[in-house]
Amino acid sequence: MKAARRPMRALSGVPSYASARYVSRTSNAKSSVVASTSTNNLLQQTSPSTKEASGSPLAKLPLSSVLRSLVILSVSSSNLLLKPCIFALSTLAHPKTPVLDVAKNPLLNALVKHTLYRQFNAGENKLEVQRSIQDIKQLGYRGVLLGYAREVLVGEGNVDPRDEKAARAEIQTWLDGTLQTVDMAQEGDFVALKFTGMGTQVLQYLQQQAAPSEFMDKAIKQVCDLAVSRNARLLVDAEEQAVQHGIERWALKYQKYCNGQTPGRAIFYNTYQAYLRSTPATIAKHLEVARQEGYTLGVKLVRGAYLKTEPRHLIWAEKEETDACYDGVIEALLTRRYNSMLQPASAEHQTELPPVNVIIATHNRDSVRKAHAIRLEQAARAETHGVDLSYAQLQGMADEVSCELLQGFESGSSTTSTQESPNVYKLLTWGTVKECMGFLMRRAVENTEAVGRTKQSQEAMFGELKRRVFRVFGSGN
Repeated sequence: MKAARRPMRALSGVPSYASARYVSRTSNAKSSVVASTSTNNLLQQTSPSTKEASGSPLAKLPLSSVLRSLVILSVSSSNLLLKPCIFALSTLAHPKTPVLDVAKNPLLNALVKHTLYRQFNAGENKLEVQRSIQDIKQLGYRGVLLGYAREVLVGEGNVDPRDEKAARAEIQTWLDGTLQTVDMAQEGDFVALKFTGMGTQVLQYLQQQAAPSEFMDKAIKQVCDLAVSRNARLLVDAEEQAVQHGIERWALKYQKYCNGQTPGRAIFYNTYQAYLRSTPATIAKHLEVARQEGYTLGVKLVRGAYLKTEPRHLIWAEKEETDACYDGVIEALLTRRYNSMLQPASAEHQTELPPVNVIIATHNRDSVRKAHAIRLEQAARAETHGVDLSYAQLQGMADEVSCELLQGFESGSSTTSTQESPNVYKLLTWGTVKECMGFLMRRAVENTEAVGRTKQSQEAMFGELKRRVFRVFGSGN
């Protein structure tokens, strides 16, 4: 059996597309699903250039974080330096000598832990993880999306999916780590799940779109029950199409199991990738399933992270079409009204969407600001249509977008005194330095596909450092 490739987590900003036609020409897609004129006016009111002076969004970050981010982003945005960096990370992730093994070389371990690891990861144990969560919340974030970095290397071992004992051992390894992760999360936090991390047999089930076995089902329900008891929430990662249809079947099963217990609130979320042409229809179908079965659908929308491995015809031909899909779907979900992008799956329900909870998981500033503007307009009319909304970006990436979002809600002139602060989250992974090397390598690879976005983040950090220097010497604000 050929194992599905597992390149990177599906939480990216604006992906860089292989097709020459996919180069970014503009961040504003030509689409009939763009926000209304009044929403666009609010968007202009809250843009960085016109917002009333209230301090730099990045002023929230400690100096050590700004300096570390500036160094790492400078490397990530350099075509000259990034490739050697990826080669070095690949070598550390698959060491051939003890000297290059971060688990055996204490000096190398310390170097990685206090640079790349600290930029993107939460910690190696419960104490470090909960300290990181607390630090993030003190910056104004609602909480974290926490994932376990250790991976079961599907397809690289000699585990026969027909070997029930070995398959159960892989599932138990996944279960132990996932239960630890849920235990580390705090009330209201999210925990990321990767079904293919359960092992070779699970991968085969997903590829065949088969229902989980009794042992698999029991393991997943253990995670669900613990999350419900701790008032935490679960997110299933999107993966390649070879297994994604199976993942979606499982996600609907456990959404019904979890979300049916809490009317109006989603505990279990599925991830949808906007660069797929089929995504609007898939979401519409899942909304109708949730309506019929009486639970609230949990939707996390990303742009997508498997471009290099997916059949090209499944993906929008132009980047602007992906942008239009993302923004159009979000507008429909937030307003709970079908539109030209998100069409109803049932002829019986042509207007209002059923209850839905939404996570806008993107590093794209324009998409975040458009959603923000819709919520401001709704707040001005004292209506949110009952949609629970959260925003999420990776820790150490697009920090300027996250901080700007927080500041916009805090200081926007259109907000009311009764408006709630935004639910902004940072995605973190935890595990030993050794366990996190694969995750760190994928972050570097992701940056090769989004150098432009990374460059913007680097410039934002440099501007923040310059602002602080000028302030110290009395030459700036």
